[in-house]
Amino acid sequence: MTTQQERHLHLQVNRKLSHCLQLAQDCFQCEFPRPAVSYQLRGVKAGVAYLREWEIRLNPVLLLENQQAFIDQVVPHELAHLVVYQLFGRVPPHGKEWKMVMTEVFGVPAETKHQFAVQSVQGKTYRYRCACQIHYLSIRRHNKVLRGGVEYFCKQCKTRLRFEKVETRDTKFKKS
Repeated sequence: MTTQQERHLHLQVNRKLSHCLQLAQDCFQCEFPRPAVSYQLRGVKAGVAYLREWEIRLNPVLLLENQQAFIDQVVPHELAHLVVYQLFGRVPPHGKEWKMVMTEVFGVPAETKHQFAVQSVQGKTYRYRCACQIHYLSIRRHNKVLRGGVEYFCKQCKTRLRFEKVETRDTKFKKS
């Protein structure tokens, strides 16, 4: 990403943030401090709101790859978390309060996960199987399983995920 592209996208993010912040202040008749914005988030998450730090971290690669959709969806999504935290304290992250701020205040669909392609930001994954399907775990989660500290379970069938070693062509057809 060129410096000019970065500046232009950061300007658009700031405009969207200002617009949504103004909508929240008008609706709730109170002042909200402007959150700090960082572009240092990596991995498959598009954005994260840090409540106590009053900060929004955004994924610069996903921003570049999905510019307008990212600005229209992710910026209000993360700001809504901060607004809800200031108004209601600790509540479920995508609960009724957050949904209300998204739909009624910001006029944005209350989608909890982005639909952006993540191939460019996704690290190596490992194949795991439960009773009903295949799951792919990140290298971090895979290493936690290997160290014996964590077990993961399927949300649908509730069975434990088991690592599935996938043979490559080289090992499958080796001569003895």
